[in-house]
Amino acid sequence: MATPLTQTLHRLSIEVAALAQNGLAYGTDHYEIDRYTRLQEISAELLGLIADGSPAEIASGLALERGHATPKVDVRGALFEDDRVLLVREARDGRWTLPGGWADALDRPAGAAEREFAEEAGLAVRAVKLAAVHDGSVHNGHSPVGPWHIYKLLFLMERRDGAAPRAGLDGETDDVAFFALDALPQLSTPRTTAEQLRRLLTHRNDRGLPTDFD
Repeated sequence: MATPLTQTLHRLSIEVAALAQNGLAYGTDHYEIDRYTRLQEISAELLGLIADGSPAEIASGLALERGHATPKVDVRGALFEDDRVLLVREARDGRWTLPGGWADALDRPAGAAEREFAEEAGLAVRAVKLAAVHDGSVHNGHSPVGPWHIYKLLFLMERRDGAAPRAGLDGETDDVAFFALDALPQLSTPRTTAEQLRRLLTHRNDRGLPTDFD
């Protein structure tokens, strides 16, 4: 569990990384470039300290980012049946989450959620409602999981057919099951929280609710 100090350092590190990326995108003077490059290195060092990771690896990831810094987009899909929600188990941490992941370039938002659902849960689904747009730092404690600010798009899904769910098609999940919200397994909370699941069930039960957003 991240402490308030760790969360603050993580937030400041992300801000420094974004300022460095923007400076490198728009700077022309070589002294400016040197300063922004050093700021990028400092943000990687800070993130390495609070996440117990390799500053060199983090710096390499930050250096791959080009252009104006914007939040990453994480898409998640919720399929409910008899008030139970479908979750997949992440192979990396052994915890459970809504199917989803990063949106790719040229994806439609709903299409990205449908694709991720098919890859991680083996089901053909359609997105029927955007229930929430969440700031991951606020709702999921994105600290210190990475060097980026993350927006989460949470969709309600419906089946396209009656196939049985199957995990592991993309190698990132190793189990899939339906759970009642009062009997949830250990969640991968940077990806999905119990509160988000409860709110999604509320949206499933009342499709007329407006989309939640930060």
